[in-house]
Amino acid sequence: MRAYKNEAKAEKTLSAKGVDFFIAKIYAVRTVHGKTEKKRCLVPAIPGIVFVHASHTELIQFKKTHNFLQFVTTRNSGMTDYLIVPEKQMNDFIKVAGKYEEKVTYFSPDEIQLEKGTRVRIHGGVFDGVEGTLLKIKGKRSRRIVVAIDNVSAVAISEVTPDLIEVLG
Repeated sequence: MRAYKNEAKAEKTLSAKGVDFFIAKIYAVRTVHGKTEKKRCLVPAIPGIVFVHASHTELIQFKKTHNFLQFVTTRNSGMTDYLIVPEKQMNDFIKVAGKYEEKVTYFSPDEIQLEKGTRVRIHGGVFDGVEGTLLKIKGKRSRRIVVAIDNVSAVAISEVTPDLIEVLG
């Protein structure tokens, strides 16, 4: 769902209602209240995007009282559909994006070409079981594993040792 400049409000409200959700975050240095003091804090990595795990009926009921969240839609064969992320893809994305202390890089869909890589699975380490695409990213020396959510975002794991990678068919 989209929560334009309302990620904190969405997080607070969804938590209070007991709705399962995920907001990808990264550490960033921010100026607090216009002062010269800078502080390291967690901020949304994909501005305005909140991943919500609920049925369509539950979301409609929620939106009746909380209209700051909007559905993200895609165009498919001339029709408008709600963006639904498959369970495995979302779990892999959360496993990678939820590691705030790990070095991960976020990309928008137009910054990366996912069709060109080799599908791989990681065995062992903090990213055990994650499936992604092994790619060479422009401007980076090494290859990285990218976990993508179609039409939303992609996140690249900075370094994975080759012995942990299994090539998928």
